[in-house]
Amino acid sequence: MRDKTVAAVVKMLAVGALVCVLAVPAASVAHAQDTAYHLGVMDQVRIRVAEWQPTEGTVKDWGVMGGEYAVGPEGAISLPFIGELMAAGKTTGEVAEEIGQRLQSEFALRTVPSASVEIAKFRPVYLTGDVTTPGEYPYVPQMTVLKAVSLAGGLRRSDAGQRFARDFINASGNASVHGSERGRLLARKARLLAEIEGAEEIAKPASLEKVPNADALLESETALMKSRRERYELQLEALADLRELLESEVKSLGQKAETQKEQLALVQKDRERISRLSEQGLATSQRRLSIEERTADVEATLLDIDTAVLRARQDISKANQDEINLRNDWEAQRAKELQDTEAELEKLELELATSRQLMSEAMAQSTEALKFDATKATIKYVVVRDEGDGPKEIPVDESTPLKPGDVVKVASELLMQ
Repeated sequence: MRDKTVAAVVKMLAVGALVCVLAVPAASVAHAQDTAYHLGVMDQVRIRVAEWQPTEGTVKDWGVMGGEYAVGPEGAISLPFIGELMAAGKTTGEVAEEIGQRLQSEFALRTVPSASVEIAKFRPVYLTGDVTTPGEYPYVPQMTVLKAVSLAGGLRRSDAGQRFARDFINASGNASVHGSERGRLLARKARLLAEIEGAEEIAKPASLEKVPNADALLESETALMKSRRERYELQLEALADLRELLESEVKSLGQKAETQKEQLALVQKDRERISRLSEQGLATSQRRLSIEERTADVEATLLDIDTAVLRARQDISKANQDEINLRNDWEAQRAKELQDTEAELEKLELELATSRQLMSEAMAQSTEALKFDATKATIKYVVVRDEGDGPKEIPVDESTPLKPGDVVKVASELLMQ
């Protein structure tokens, strides 16, 4: 009687424990399933199966079902009696539940056998790119990108790493010089375009957005532009003032010529009158000579005025031509400077591209070169992950947690300036 009581108590405890497990709130179960790990190809699981036999009050161990199983390429595990069981995309709890149900169905058991499924070995992660030893590495819980890179031997380096580091430093120095000169040429080009268009201010081009001292360069070029324009406008004003002065002189000479013509007309009348009187013997030859001299003086003055007017008009014409030449020279000089600047920029872009290629080559041989000048380049990490809807690339950093099956791509990348 006592043995039966003990057996009943054991049974009640076992059933109570099962009920406690099944009584977990549905919301908690759903949350656990959302955050739980889902199996995938190449995962290895450890399975144990036991069955409670109520008639005997004992637990039967299904040892034949126990062992480690790998999730195959099709996402299934192959079990005795059950055969293929799809595991990919499921949690260990879901697989355990299905094992129990399949065994109950297969052997027509009164109760569902209890199966436990735990991960024996996660599927590996893969590292490729600028690491010392690319390849496949075992996943461990709480693995981060940095830990994975460490397993791969860290960033790639070569036996001649110091030589490549020196090459990187030389190329980096040349790139800095070329980059600084490029900024100055871009600012100069912007100023020349503003001068050609007659703009009051220099528009900041998009090519200068990433140049560190772009504002200072444009400020310097703006000051130069204003100085050059002021000198140009002063030259134009000087020519305009000269032309106005000459035109005033022509006007004054014209008025003086009119006065002299009036005097000449009066003198000529006197000369005719004196000439008639002289023929009649009423005027002396001295008086006639005097009037002839006066007439000659007025005519000479008129001739001098005409000469001065002609000279002034020639000077006006020269001033007009000087203004045309000044404007043409201004435009031609701006166009020539712009052409020369664009040619220098093109040459500099080629030199800058060469320096960057040398830096890339140095980094490709040994990423340790980065430690000499991390402002010129960086390491970029990308994880390729398939969560059931196809592989996707995810930008990450060193502290990003990894998941089993992730592919980590490591690439050294120049920072464009």
